[in-house]
Amino acid sequence: MALPLSCFLFFLALQSHTSVAQTHSNITLGSFLKANNDNTSWTSPSGDFAFGFQQIEDKGFLLAVWFDKIPEKTIVWSANQGNLVQRGSIIQLTKDGQFLFNDPNGQEIWSATFVGILSYAAMLDTGNFVLASQDSVNLWETFDNPTDTILPTQTLSLSTQLVARFSETNYSNGRFLFAMQGDGNLVLDTTSFRGEKETYWSTQTVGIGFQVVFNQSGYIFLTARNNTILNYVSNASAPSDSYQLAILEHDGVFRQYIYPKPSGSDASRWPAAWSTISLIPENICLSTPSDSGRGICGLNSYCSLGSDQRPTCQCPPGYTIIDPHDELSGCRQTFISPSCDGPSQDADQFDLREMLNIGWPVNNYIQYFPVTEDWCRGVCLRDCLCTVAVLRDERCFLKRLPLSNGRLDDSVRGKALIKIPKDNSTLPGVKSKNNDDSALIITGAVLLGRSAFLNIVLLLATFLAYFCFRNRRSEVLQPHRVTLGMNLQSFSYKELEQATRGFEEEIGHGAFGTVYKGELPNEKGNFVAVKMLEKFVKEGEKEFETEVLAMGHTNHKNLVQLLGFCNEGQHRLLVYELMSNRSLANFLFGNPWLNWCTRVQIAFGVSRGLCYLHEECSTQIIHCDIKPRNILLDDLFNAKISDFGLAKLLSADQTRTTTGVRGTKGYVAPEWFKNMPITAKVDVYSYGILLLELLFCRKSFEAESNDENMVILAEWAYDCYKDKRLDLLLQNDEAAMHDMKRLERFVMVAIWCIQEDPSLRPPMRKVTQMLEGAVEVPAPPDPSSYISSI
Repeated sequence: MALPLSCFLFFLALQSHTSVAQTHSNITLGSFLKANNDNTSWTSPSGDFAFGFQQIEDKGFLLAVWFDKIPEKTIVWSANQGNLVQRGSIIQLTKDGQFLFNDPNGQEIWSATFVGILSYAAMLDTGNFVLASQDSVNLWETFDNPTDTILPTQTLSLSTQLVARFSETNYSNGRFLFAMQGDGNLVLDTTSFRGEKETYWSTQTVGIGFQVVFNQSGYIFLTARNNTILNYVSNASAPSDSYQLAILEHDGVFRQYIYPKPSGSDASRWPAAWSTISLIPENICLSTPSDSGRGICGLNSYCSLGSDQRPTCQCPPGYTIIDPHDELSGCRQTFISPSCDGPSQDADQFDLREMLNIGWPVNNYIQYFPVTEDWCRGVCLRDCLCTVAVLRDERCFLKRLPLSNGRLDDSVRGKALIKIPKDNSTLPGVKSKNNDDSALIITGAVLLGRSAFLNIVLLLATFLAYFCFRNRRSEVLQPHRVTLGMNLQSFSYKELEQATRGFEEEIGHGAFGTVYKGELPNEKGNFVAVKMLEKFVKEGEKEFETEVLAMGHTNHKNLVQLLGFCNEGQHRLLVYELMSNRSLANFLFGNPWLNWCTRVQIAFGVSRGLCYLHEECSTQIIHCDIKPRNILLDDLFNAKISDFGLAKLLSADQTRTTTGVRGTKGYVAPEWFKNMPITAKVDVYSYGILLLELLFCRKSFEAESNDENMVILAEWAYDCYKDKRLDLLLQNDEAAMHDMKRLERFVMVAIWCIQEDPSLRPPMRKVTQMLEGAVEVPAPPDPSSYISSI
């Protein structure tokens, strides 16, 4: 029977790796290379690859592996995180079996970590440089320690990553990662100097991905443990008579290249350059996440894609690049910004430069609609904070510094108005005035030089015209203003009715009301969740908006983002980002259930989100109803808490259980029933129950269970923990069985969370630390005194 294509390709890759790795010339102990102008190196038997020092312009030397026959000497691996070393540095295999890389003074620069006795080194024809033992076992190899490039026959195993170089000629670590994560997901990430990461491309293979393979035919693919191909990173086949490589370049794009080998009489004539045969993502300018901050090109800049599919970073008018040697460094203003401490800004001091199809998707601090272009121009010119105004579909978006994630593309649409001073001097503060109003008043003043009667008539006419003009502008151009300080939009009821097609598609219903799917007008494909509140507290507009503002000021990746609201008459609606995978409840108890790695990821996400609500918000928010239905999942199964902050908007009698009690049966903390003060510890209790459900994919209360010991999950879990039989709770979950140490730690944390005495429950910050293993988890006491009385 024929093998499936996936298996065939996988075994072909392994076979190729085995066959070519057998040919090499040993580099014996006592050999060394010195960084100088002699360009000495250790080459592979075919001469295709070399290991040694390569001089980088006049800046220094790089210990590297490169294609030696190609005129460009293309580097595919480097030591010391790509940092250059000075002339006279030396790499040597010592007589006593050490591999040393020292500077001219004998100080160690870098070392290859291995276990065993080193007998020789070899530069293989695959491009792999190896340190080997006497019986030819590789103790260390460049293929297992990649930098930014992979070659045919090379694989990337779990927890291995490529790190882009900083720039085209700076080989030190840059801003992007191509990572085969330990959870099985293959991702492209941005990274900052603070270590924060944002994913902008993913195979979405959490729990099943195992290894990235680059075979000699040119295919790059992700496999599972059983060798099944899960995802093709590249399915562009390469000619057999060509060199190949795949590299995460400094601009964040993972590209695969080929370089045809000359043959016959043309052997001395090489092609001009490498040619691209595949790349991800196709448009890096549009692929970076909107909340990652700086974007591809840095702050106050914008990214555009050229005809060669390469991003170009540019500065808007009035800005210049921060570091001319680093095209991704971002831009700064070429003028001194005025102080915004005084009265309104004088519009006469500024111009607005137009740019089409350009946008910065964040940084909106006010939106107005509907408006004309003239009105949008005027409000930005008079607003000291306004740096850019974007006009799109009769909406005016005012943006302030710093501008982030800028992109120029036909899909962006609209017109950007960049505010720059008319001169390049420091702009003084000027008293507020309205140019249109002033024009009318000045006209009246000039005419008052005539006869007294005519003066009176014209004065009355002037004020009448002024009044009519002000009134007409108020009626026609006065737009609906969005709340200051955030991207929170105020919608009319009619707008949301149209967005949901008359509240046609219901996607959820809970304690707070019904949720409908909608699509924002003029934003095709921008789907949202519209929650229509039922039985809200009848407090009036100001109180409602105060609570909504508190929710709008939250900003955490594990909270569902509030986009806007409606507060019109008796209508109270909230507009959220739409989560593609709906709620955790849809996945947790079904068959098949979520894999172990994903469940662990969700547990971390919910704990971090609650920690933020309890301890990091300016005003503490107690959720009061943590349960699977209120945990939503995005397309990467990242957990996002929904309905936070809504408890204060409910009427006193709005409940899912007993009057006066907020929450859902099975997740409600004991103090709700005991006339005790309600604190953030009620959420800790609910999280403990949720954590147990996550760990074992079982409901907290199973009334129909045949075994009475299994009816209440919390009680059963404690018994199994006490008896060291947590395996009884697992339902043929092999991944969890192989992670028993973490499972036991999580169960202990859950038991601490569900203690009857709120003072015994840890705060969510400590819960998160215990889950992560940063804090030791002591043995928890028996919580059954309350559980048995439910």
